[in-house]
Formats: sequence, structure tokens, C-alpha cells
Amino acid sequence: MDRGTKRDAPVDQGGQDGESAEALGAGRIPLAVVVVDRDGLVSHWGAGARRLFGLAKDDALGRSAADLLPVSGALPDGGEGEGGPGARPGSPGSYGSYAASDGPGPGLESSLDQGLSYPAAGRARLAATADVPRSGRVDVLWWAYPLIGPGRERLLVLAADAEALHGEETEVFQRIAPGFALHTDFPGSADLARRLSEILPSMSVEESARIVTQVLELGYPVLEFSQNDRVPVTPDWGVPRRAERTARRERAARARAAGEPMPEELRGEVEDLEYAAVREHLEFLNEVSSRIGTSLDLSRTVVEVSKAVVPRFTDVAGTYLREQVVAGEGFDEGVPDTTTLWHRVALEHTDEPGRWDDVVPVGEAMPFPAHTPFFRCMTTGEPVLVPRITEEMGHAIASQFEKRDIRPLITGRSMLVVPLKARNAVLGFMILLRHPKRRDFNDMDRVTGAELAARAGLVLDNARMYTYQENVAETLQESMLPHIPPRMAGCDIATRYLPGTLLGRVGGDWFDSAKLPGARTAFVVGDVMGHGLNSAAMMGQLRTAVQTMAALDLPPAQLLRNLDDLAQRLGDTYLATCLYAVYDPIASELHLANAGHLPPVLVRAADGRSELLDLPTGAPIGVGGVPFEAVRVRVEPGDRLVMCTDGLVEVRGEDIGAGLATLCASAAHPAASMDAACDTIIRSLAATFSQAGRGGRKDDVALLMARLSGIEPDHVAEWRLVPDPSEVARARAMVREQLHAWGVGKPAGHAELMVSELVTNAVRHAHARPVALRLVHGDTLLCEVEDDDHELPTLLDAEPTDEAGRGLRVVSTLAREWGTSRTTSGKTVWFELALPRR
Repeated sequence: MDRGTKRDAPVDQGGQDGESAEALGAGRIPLAVVVVDRDGLVSHWGAGARRLFGLAKDDALGRSAADLLPVSGALPDGGEGEGGPGARPGSPGSYGSYAASDGPGPGLESSLDQGLSYPAAGRARLAATADVPRSGRVDVLWWAYPLIGPGRERLLVLAADAEALHGEETEVFQRIAPGFALHTDFPGSADLARRLSEILPSMSVEESARIVTQVLELGYPVLEFSQNDRVPVTPDWGVPRRAERTARRERAARARAAGEPMPEELRGEVEDLEYAAVREHLEFLNEVSSRIGTSLDLSRTVVEVSKAVVPRFTDVAGTYLREQVVAGEGFDEGVPDTTTLWHRVALEHTDEPGRWDDVVPVGEAMPFPAHTPFFRCMTTGEPVLVPRITEEMGHAIASQFEKRDIRPLITGRSMLVVPLKARNAVLGFMILLRHPKRRDFNDMDRVTGAELAARAGLVLDNARMYTYQENVAETLQESMLPHIPPRMAGCDIATRYLPGTLLGRVGGDWFDSAKLPGARTAFVVGDVMGHGLNSAAMMGQLRTAVQTMAALDLPPAQLLRNLDDLAQRLGDTYLATCLYAVYDPIASELHLANAGHLPPVLVRAADGRSELLDLPTGAPIGVGGVPFEAVRVRVEPGDRLVMCTDGLVEVRGEDIGAGLATLCASAAHPAASMDAACDTIIRSLAATFSQAGRGGRKDDVALLMARLSGIEPDHVAEWRLVPDPSEVARARAMVREQLHAWGVGKPAGHAELMVSELVTNAVRHAHARPVALRLVHGDTLLCEVEDDDHELPTLLDAEPTDEAGRGLRVVSTLAREWGTSRTTSGKTVWFELALPRR
């Protein structure tokens, strides 16, 4: 361009590496980039600022901007004060008062006269001072962007040397004026917008992105050469291009080889340029490292990695992970092959919204053929650099996408494929693509990408292992939590288990229920202190022990005593609380014992009143040497028993009494079903803690509710039989008559036969006490036969010639369930028979 006088002047498109310093196009001008914080101090001093103003970065940072920049009156003396973006130009403390400015030039308008709320630009001649040793007077053009937002940054200043456009025609120089092109569509504007963040290399990605967004809203810096011509200023990115660096290195090498003195302009220049380039890459890696790994959530980590590299390092970032990694499973750490499935888990890009979504959607799983660069990357574990994707390569890559044509998306772009690996295992890879107009990936980018992938791989592996361990622990816990039937003898049961939301999804809370002789039911709720896999495993051991001891029909206090002894033998690492209750629906009674657990809530059916049962608290399981006490509580049909762990009612910083009060109130609330009643309790407690500002539940929760319906006396029949074989016939007759009275139809014959077998065995092995026979008519028919012999019968395979041993085989074949248990005076043999629905 002839000094900016032609309207169709070309604009530099971003400076490819092959250009020389002499090839600077019209409109391209090196820019000094400075950021001023809210205290008026310099917080960023770019390489261009060092060259223009002659002051090193370390000497500029923290200095007053008014002492270093031509915008001497740009910042108020006292903070915001009376000045600011809306103050009048030239007023004290306004953005626009600059005494050293030459003005826009004869007969020209500037951005100061275009209705902006702040003076956006100016020009000043600067001379050397004691603090700033400039080389002669510098003619500076400057543009100021006020910055808003939560950060410390207040003002972005771009400055340039007007001498770069000074020519022989001095009148042209007199007509130069700075200004802003608001939303101007000029050649190269997209490239400028894309690379704006690169002029702030020492700032975090988040900070620079926020500043770039505000700059784009205000417009691009331009130089006004006349009323009608505007030339946009494309920044020079600070690090000289490859050809320029190469030429300087060669000149320096020839000078050293010839033993000639090093030219002044080359002294230290080569090392300084290389240092600047390497430093920028290191700063980028440090920024990325600080942004990833903030969570152990695998999906969040993947998104963090993708967003960290776009648009600073690449324009498109697609992340692929092994199928097993996504599923949180273990996998063979051998070399992947063409059958390995890779899930596309994230895709970040700078193209227009939706351009990539339909063609390469996130969530798709696919293998990669051996001829692709992706397969080479994941099998070798090394980055693969493709300077430009040719038409042929684009067609080869697109062939695996079947009917979707991705060639327009990838052809002509520079590509870098980097492996995500940890401990010599490839977890996945990232496909990085740069726009055709952007500089190709080079060897330094390959090294940077490899280091980036290595750091990301470690973070992903940590997240993967955490997810895997959580899945294992969760699976273990779910396998150990029982599936309690909703209906047992004389009671209805509903349960809930909720994993923790902060301390870990896996804990040691559990609930359980066990069928006991005499149509009784045992309820248990416990909580192993702590969280994680070990707590879940300890919970499983204690739950199994409780089930085993409940089958022995141990009294509640004795059961807790034995459980405490067992915990002592297992080790002293863990403690647990436990509440054990036995419900007798015939006697309408609860028998309870507590080991350091929360007391249960009993909701009375008569008046809807709820109360915390007053139980001896006892010490937690595992303390050792502490006695346990049991109490008996009378209940009525329809009463509800609520047992829970402390995660439901306790939140750190809150009085547990408030949670218990809410539990009592919500438990008494009428509900359409048992499940609805459980949900009401959980919602009420969650709402209470949320309103208190405690962020809701953090610990895991176990909740068991039982509606104690009882069994009517006329649904129970009991007899005493003397230990004599003649009593077997009488027993059959009494059972037949009672079943007829209850209206039991077809199952009555099977019941009579099984009662005959059990009574025959009982009278044969009984000693002195009578044999007890009881029938309970409910949802099922329960039959119990008790005698005073302590030896439990066993199921045998009787031979055709054997005269005995077939009784229990008959019971096992005909009954829905059957079993044996010891009692204090002997044993009980029982069976259940399914009844037709009425």
C-alpha cells in the first residue's frame, strides 16, 4: 500500500511462519500490549511494550501506569472517584485527558467525536526520562479498552509506533489519526478475533477470554488516513516468525564461525526469541494444568481438558476414551487393536454452533482402522502430526463415517493427534485441528501437545480409578443390602437407602429384617462409622452376623452382646451403632435393644401422635465390655415404627434435636402408602436443612418403616399334645377342622399331611414337655411344631427300603418355605403354605 492512501489495501492475515520481517503488509503493525489493574498499576507488560517503551517487564510490572504510558490522565487519581467511562474528555480523572496528545490531525474526526462514552484513542510523542530510558522521542499511537467484570483488570491499552507508517510525504504523517472500527467487516477480521487471546500470553485462559470478549464488543483498533479510508491494525504477535528467526540464527552462526564481532542487533536476540517462544508454551501448559483436575468426576475432567486447549492452542478438540474407561471398568492394558471401541466423550470447537454436532455427535462409539493416524497414535502411544490434511487423507478418514461426510470439516486443516495415557496404558486420545488460515502445527506444538496429553492422562486416570473404586464399592454395598419383602407376618415394611452426596457415595448404613419363630419379625438398622469400601465391607460382615444370630432367636440384648464380641474379634478399627427390634404380632409387643443408635419413632394409630421411644442408649458396637439392656413396648394394630440412621436427621453445624423433631412431625403425616410415607419423611428433612442454609444431606441414609398390623386372635389356633404317637391322628383332625372354619380350600389337604409328618417327628423325639402345635392364618398359612429336644432335624435322601427319613422331604416339596430354629427349651420346626388370593 502507498502509505495507506488506497482503499483496497491488503491486510495481513495473521503472519504465517514463512514471511520475513520485510514482508509486513500495510495495516500490520507491532503492538505493545499493556493491562492496567484497578489500582492504576501495570499488571501485564507484553514483549511489544518492552520493545516500544524500552522498559523490561520486571521493571514495569507493579508500576503506576501514568508514569509509563502516553495515557497519563487515563486513570483517576483516586480510584473510581468522579471519573470513569462516562466522564467528559479532559475532565479530572476521566479516561481521555492526555496533555501530550497531538490530536487527530487537520480536518479529521476521531473516535472521540463518534459518540463513544469514553475517549478511546490518542497519539503522543514520548521522550526518555530517568525512569524510562527510551531511545530518542517515540511517536506513539494508542487505543484504550475499559474492562469490566470481577477481575482486577481495568484497562487494556494497545500502543504502536507511528514511525512504522512515517514516510517521505510528511503530510501523510500529519493525517494519521487513531480510532476504532466498531463491528467493521474487513478482510482478516476473523483471524484477528481468533488470535486476540494470543497477545495476552502471561494471563490465564479465563482472564484473557473475558478481555477478548469485551474487546470484540468495542471494535478493532484502526488507523484513520482520511475521512473515507480506515486500515485495521492487525497485531504482530510478539514472537518473530520462523523465517525471521532462522535468518537471524544463520547470520549469528556465520559471524561466530568467521570469528567476526557479533552485530549489535543480533547480540542475545536469538536466545531471547527462543526463550520467549519456549516460555509462552510453558506458560500455556501451566495454565492448562491449573484448570484441569479440579474434580474426580470423569465427565467433568474431560470437559475441562477440552475447554483448556480451545481456542488458545487449537480450534477443534475431540476427545475419545476407551469403552471400559467410560464405563468405569477395568481393562486389559495391552495395545489396542482395530476392534477396540472408542467413545467420543467431548467435542469443543470455535466454528459456528451446530456445525459438528450432527456429523460427529458426542457419545458415539466406533473402532478405528489401521490405516488412520488415530490408530497409529493409540498403538504407538506417541503424538502424530499431520501438517495439512490432504483431499486423499480426508477421504480415507471420512470413509469410516459411512453416510456422514466429514471431509468439509477436516480437509485442509492441520491436525495433531495426542495419546491420553497413564502408567503405560492408553486411555484415549485427543484429535486437535487448526483452521486452514491458522499456522500449522509444528514440532514445538507436537512437544507441547505430548506434554499436555501426559498431564491430562494422569488426571483422567485418577478420575477413572476413583470412578472404578466407587463403582466397586457401590456394587458391593448394593449386593449386601437386602431385598425385604413388603409384607411379613402381621406387618407391612418399606425401606429407603440414599448414598451420601459429599462424604462419598458409599457408606456403612444398612437395614434388614428377619423372620423369627412364632410369626415374629426382627427389624434392624445399623451404621458403620466412616465411608468407603472398608466401611461397606464391615457393614456386610455385621449384617450377616445379625442375620445368623437372629435365626437362633437370641433376645435383643444378647444379640447385641454377641455382635459386640464379634466386632472385637474382627478388629478395633471400626465402630458401629445398631438398633434391634423384635415385633410379636400376636402379643402386640415390641422388644428393643439399642447400641448407641438413634431411638426409633413410634406413630400411634389411635390419635396420630408420634414419639421418640425412650430406650437405654448403650455403647456402639466395637467398644467392648459394655452391657446392653432391652425394653418391651406395647403397640396396637396400625401403629408405625420408624427406624433410621443419623444421616437423615443430622447435619454438621445443626442441633440434632431439630432433625429429630422434624422426623417425628413428618412420620406422623398421613400418607397413602408406606412408600409415600417414606418419601414424605425424606423430603421434609431435606427441605428443613436446605432452608437452614446447610446445603442439604451429606451423609448416607438408611430408613426402615413398619406398619404393625398385628394378627387377630381368631386367626391363631394353638394346641398342646402329649408325646404319644396316638396324638398324631388327633392333631390331623384338629387341623382339618380349623382349616375348614377359616375357609381354607385346596391347600388344607397338603397342610394336614405336613402337620402329620412334623407332629410324628416331635412326639417321637420329645422328652417330658408337651408338644406345641400352632396355626397362624394370614396372607399365608404358618404352622409351627415345638418340642423339648435340642437336636435339629436334617433333610435326608431316603432309600426305597428305608422306613423313615421321608417326612422333611415331603415338607420341603409341598411348603413355600420351611425351617428349624432352636429355642430356650428345645427347637421349633415350621413351614409356610401359600394360600389362594381372596
